[in-house]
Amino acid sequence: MADIRHRVGVQAPIEEVYEAVATCRGIARWWTTEVEADDTGTVGVRFGGPRAATIEFAEQAPPERLTWRFLEGPQEWLATAVTFELRQAPNGETVVLFTHRDWAEPVEFLHHCSTRWGYFMLSLKHALEAGAANPWPRDEKASSWA
Repeated sequence: MADIRHRVGVQAPIEEVYEAVATCRGIARWWTTEVEADDTGTVGVRFGGPRAATIEFAEQAPPERLTWRFLEGPQEWLATAVTFELRQAPNGETVVLFTHRDWAEPVEFLHHCSTRWGYFMLSLKHALEAGAANPWPRDEKASSWA
């Protein structure tokens, strides 16, 4: 199994950071502007085409921890989960430990996703600190996979 891990510090209260990863409105600020909740309690995300992934918010422990489980999406994501572990540092910064875990193997798509997740973790930081985030479609593309 392979994991993607990132750590970023955000100058915002932990509750605001949690809301940014645990609500459609929050996710639209930093990852993709095409986010929608559906009747089953899941969240769908798109990147300009058909639904790219369906996410279930699992293992919720506000405001310290949230796990997303991918119910639909790229084949490589289907048995994986994303975890956001949050902690308030003494200086007021919220530390975000991001893990996209349980990849079956370290394929090229994992490396691409690692780059993209790192970019979007900085977008999360900018969304909460300065309001100048770059969610899809305003993001900088890393390759033709985008």
